Amino acid sequence: MSKPILIATLRLVIGMPIIGALFFWPAGTFDYWQAWLWMAVLFLPLMGIFIYLIQRDPALLERRVRTGEQRPEQRRIIAVSALFLILIFLLPGLDKRFGWSSVPVWLVLLADIIVLAGFLLNFLVIRVNSYASRVVEVEQGQKVIASGPYAFVRHPMYLSIILILFATPLALGSFWGVIPTIAYIPLLAARAKNEEELLVNDLQGYREYMQKTRYRLFPGIW
Repeated sequence: MSKPILIATLRLVIGMPIIGALFFWPAGTFDYWQAWLWMAVLFLPLMGIFIYLIQRDPALLERRVRTGEQRPEQRRIIAVSALFLILIFLLPGLDKRFGWSSVPVWLVLLADIIVLAGFLLNFLVIRVNSYASRVVEVEQGQKVIASGPYAFVRHPMYLSIILILFATPLALGSFWGVIPTIAYIPLLAARAKNEEELLVNDLQGYREYMQKTRYRLFPGIW
């Protein structure tokens, strides 16, 4: 087993129980069907993407397991983002325990569908862009990707993350959990803007791509 496959496997095996703990511990119960459903919705596409990368693009799998962001601005954004991510996953469980809000079943199910749509967008991104690294970098031989989701926004991977995280609290039955998600969006926007400073300078053709594809994250908005 290669090192990237081992790292990705460990993250899946260890990550799912940790995520479950973030839901069930603050909820004080395992009788939390929204959390069980969300974890199934998360696990299935993650496994599908994992298998796809192993079979079709192991080089991208290696890029996706990288850590150690080099740009100081990116490290600061990631550090602050981690705090909001913890809140996004903790608040729904507390909401469940104390009954702060109640999301109707139809909206929970719709939110799960949006989470799946976010993973579908994520998959479309990795299909067309083998250089979609986890860290901000430009590699030798890298080319500008202007097809697929990149024809509509310049950072579709970040858009997929926004879809997943915005819908997650609702899928977990919490309106209050949406608040840190809204606060998280400007951080992703800042990361996208900072990333473009590198791409404009180091990736040939990116400036022309920016003129062709005007929007960073939200089609018709920004």
